[in-house]
Amino acid sequence: MKFLDQAKIYLRSGDGGNGVVAFRREKYIEFGGPDGGNGGRGGDIVFEAVENLNTLIDFRYTQHFRARKGGNGAGRDCTGAAAPTLLIKVPIGTQILDDDRETLLADLDAPGKRIVLLRGGDGGHGNTMFKTSTNRAPRRADPGWPGEERWVWLRLKLIADAGLVGLPNAGKSTFLAAASAARPKIADYPFTTLHPQLGVVRLSMTEEFVLADIPGLIEGAHEGAGLGDRFLGHVERCAALIHLIDGAAGGVVDAWRTIRAELDAYGAGLSAKPELLVLNKMDAMTPREISARRTALARASGRQVMVISAAARQGVDVVLRETFAMIAEHRK
Repeated sequence: MKFLDQAKIYLRSGDGGNGVVAFRREKYIEFGGPDGGNGGRGGDIVFEAVENLNTLIDFRYTQHFRARKGGNGAGRDCTGAAAPTLLIKVPIGTQILDDDRETLLADLDAPGKRIVLLRGGDGGHGNTMFKTSTNRAPRRADPGWPGEERWVWLRLKLIADAGLVGLPNAGKSTFLAAASAARPKIADYPFTTLHPQLGVVRLSMTEEFVLADIPGLIEGAHEGAGLGDRFLGHVERCAALIHLIDGAAGGVVDAWRTIRAELDAYGAGLSAKPELLVLNKMDAMTPREISARRTALARASGRQVMVISAAARQGVDVVLRETFAMIAEHRK
């Protein structure tokens, strides 16, 4: 299934049904009086977060959603039928933004969470509602109130406990495959992951967390370079970040500074999240290179640096344990 995390859709709630002008016409009743019923209420548009969806791909093919109109009133004081609610199901973590793509209308971040985004129009009054002591036979009925309409943006932010960040080819997909049952694309040639990937890391029967791998960042991503920073939204909800750095490529300090600059430029609190610095591909470095690059990175960042080989699965468990400790602290 193709991954899609943004979509623009058109919404219109249902119009209310029209009231009617009607009079009682029954045998032996000389002055029957008005009995026109009211119109029914138009359908609402409701969004619900469900667990069995993980992409917005359905909204690429269906972009217009219209609720039904309420039924018109009828004689004998019959009220028109209310239109059914139009329920739109979205993945957990979906945000609904106004057409300006900045105003947040709803954040569906929990299973079963619902929001009535557009309400249907009220039904119009029939002529029974206008009967008075001085107007015994009113011939007035109101049309139903129109529904609401608007364009909105849907933006999916995956629900994950920890996120993998780093430059392209830092080994994030390899790390995800080594840590979980996820099977992202891995190859022996340089390439860039194009879509976020999720994996469940199980450390024991009671210890598990969700790990997200997002496409690699490059310098200037916050200005749209490369794939840009649009996928950073998927780690906004994470409790911790695992910053993978390709040790075999050299220039580890510059690589770290590049990613930190992009996190700072993006904002949304990403630069303040707990972070594990991990030097990857130790199997492709000599012991002397490992020591020198680890020391340089620790001096520049002021943090502890862990060394692993995701391909050989060396040191991965230690990183996962440290990550889970940060997640557990956040959950408290």
